[in-house]
Amino acid sequence: MQAYKNITKLLTPYSIFKSAPAVGVKSFKPVSKMDVEYPERNRLRVVLRVPQYLASTRPYKMQKKLRLMRGAESFHNTLLHRQYGIIATGGGRMKFNHFEMIRMAILRNVDYNKVFAIWRVPSPWQPISKKSHGSRMGSGKGSIDHYATPVRAKQVIVEVGGNIQYFEVKNILTNIAKRLPFDAMAVSQEIMDKMETEKKKLEEENQNPWTWKYIIQNNMLGCRNWISKYDRKWFNEYI
Repeated sequence: MQAYKNITKLLTPYSIFKSAPAVGVKSFKPVSKMDVEYPERNRLRVVLRVPQYLASTRPYKMQKKLRLMRGAESFHNTLLHRQYGIIATGGGRMKFNHFEMIRMAILRNVDYNKVFAIWRVPSPWQPISKKSHGSRMGSGKGSIDHYATPVRAKQVIVEVGGNIQYFEVKNILTNIAKRLPFDAMAVSQEIMDKMETEKKKLEEENQNPWTWKYIIQNNMLGCRNWISKYDRKWFNEYI
């Protein structure tokens, strides 16, 4: 009875508790649907482990060709759908296992009813040869061990889009980028625009005249005799 009286006092108009707060109840405005152009295929296709050759064609071997991983990508460096994706910040090679890792990670964590994903790199095509363990030197080039896809810096690996916000796929893309064999990062179109703006701003507002470009072009201290030929081309920006 006493407890009932105490409760009625709290509910009187003279009580300091005018309203009971509801913990965790929030109100958000409904997100409007974005005007997105979906591709013909929403899901990532399964890439081939070994490229297909004609019946009369013998699989060829190839040199290392490290130049395919040096420098920056000049073509596939923008988002076609201007939404989200993963870009490489360094050079490297992607094997078949890396393609499958990306495909399965997106398949398990993304709803393809409202999301699409597309590859921006070709299937593994470069043959990587390797000799068996313990074999002697000589006797020619080793047999083909696997195939890989060379990747340059700033190259878009995979692109994700649809009627979603960036925070919905940020963690998924970040986890994928950390598991790649080279440096990569998850980006959106806004992030890429901001990075480009900051780079131009640094170049315009730079007050230090001793830049790598100035030093190399003017051959200061005879640096052209000992620097790499790639430093003459990219001015120490890329390996």
